[in-house]
Amino acid sequence: MMLPFDQAIRNEAKWFAKVLVNPSSSAMINTLFVNKKLLEKGHRRPKDTPKLNLHGLGVIGAGMMGSGIAQVAAQSGLSVFLVDKDEMALEKGKGKIQSILERDVARGRMSTEKAQSIIERISFSTDLSALRDCKFVIEAVFEDPDIKAEIFRQVSDIVSEDCLIASNTSTLPISDLSKSVSKPERFVGIHFFSPVQRMALVEIIKNRQTNDQTVSQAFDLVRKLRKTPIVVNDSRFFYANRCIIPYINEGVSMVGEGYHPALIENAAKQIGMPLGPLQLIDETSLELAVHIATASREALGDDYMENDADRVVFKLAGIGRLGRKSNAGFYEYDSKGKRLGLWEGIGNLFPPSSDQPSVTTVKDRLLLIQVVEAIKTLQEDVLVDVREGDVGAIFGWGFAPWSGGPFSWVDTQGIDQTITLCSSLENQFGKRFEPPALLQEMKQDKRTFY
Repeated sequence: MMLPFDQAIRNEAKWFAKVLVNPSSSAMINTLFVNKKLLEKGHRRPKDTPKLNLHGLGVIGAGMMGSGIAQVAAQSGLSVFLVDKDEMALEKGKGKIQSILERDVARGRMSTEKAQSIIERISFSTDLSALRDCKFVIEAVFEDPDIKAEIFRQVSDIVSEDCLIASNTSTLPISDLSKSVSKPERFVGIHFFSPVQRMALVEIIKNRQTNDQTVSQAFDLVRKLRKTPIVVNDSRFFYANRCIIPYINEGVSMVGEGYHPALIENAAKQIGMPLGPLQLIDETSLELAVHIATASREALGDDYMENDADRVVFKLAGIGRLGRKSNAGFYEYDSKGKRLGLWEGIGNLFPPSSDQPSVTTVKDRLLLIQVVEAIKTLQEDVLVDVREGDVGAIFGWGFAPWSGGPFSWVDTQGIDQTITLCSSLENQFGKRFEPPALLQEMKQDKRTFY
């Protein structure tokens, strides 16, 4: 229907005003623009420390993460020394970088000359001694503490005492890994997200001995790579993975409870998550999930919280359905790895209940499990600034961008409403939804996060 111009302008103004005063709009503006810029300008960078003057970067491990870090560093103008003891892995990593650059050239994102200059900035070697003159080295090998420890011992003997050594671990406590380096004060976690080329966030993780100069230099490197840094304290899984793992587990647990997989995935999309929990675990691989669960159980002992997700994941992994990497997981894939749809056979392993829950229940479970864990990280001093928490949630794992992040979401909903919803879910589904003590304190003091 065509409207007179004046009437159309009035209608547009009315709807724009409604959007503008909506709490979600304010939350998104604060997180995506104001707070993101604040963090990038150095709000959490230690003061009175010299700027990093770096021309070369060492990267250990030519897998998906290591090759990705090497590529973005080379694209940022750094000379990169990429080392992997496995010649085939090194060639595969080089091929991966070249294929991504060739794709960017084909799509008009860069010239052939620029792509060539990027690959020429990367030196490939199977010998750790190639890192001898590096002042900054990032380890990015498989999540095995023993393998990492041996690498750190060798690197410490090769590089100079003032070299900063970092780990790209996504799960292992930095304080434990630091025991294998000669200068723990010059050791830090730098957790990139996958795929490195596209993901904007990087977590900088301080161990108990990390000094301010190390943190500031890690911060400067992240900014050099045009990424957004947040600084968190050491803890198993740190901030982002500590929140995203419960989200994945909650979705996978629902499969074991008889929820229809399509209901779970659609509910996740409705709350604004970029990937449903089943698609996400397929992308990261069920093999990795099994490894993390096994390692966590060994490390935590009696403190490990058993869950239905482990039962489901171990069963699927046991029949070779490891996710996209094996072209079979919760989803089906064609021979080229293209996702086709949810695997119909899942119903034979975990029959759907005849009494399916409401989509609201599924949405609440998937959203609140992330919110509760985020608040716990603040309560336990893993996270020290809610602005980093909101920015990290949206740019790290895609937490419902419309909300402005988990802490903004709580402020929008209200402390009382959040506690009520958590308590209701706790009564129905267990203690993991118990309202964090910090929320109860804030209710008593009539405080908000912002």
